[in-house]
Amino acid sequence: MNPIHPSKLRQSKWTAVIPKNKEKHFLVTAVEYDEDGKVIDCVLEAIMSKQEYTIDWRELKNTEQWKQGWV
Repeated sequence: MNPIHPSKLRQSKWTAVIPKNKEKHFLVTAVEYDEDGKVIDCVLEAIMSKQEYTIDWRELKNTEQWKQGWV
């Protein structure tokens, strides 16, 4: 499990373990919070294609899908 602190998500770098559409490296460009200040989801931007994907931030904890940093 990847250790993630919600306040450190923005601008963090991630590598997809199994790349799709030749997209491997991602950057968290936006984080959405609820009224209580808890993270709801975040936006990942693929570095090569600039395509954006909204995901539940807890998915990044899954080491079978994501590695922290650009590997």
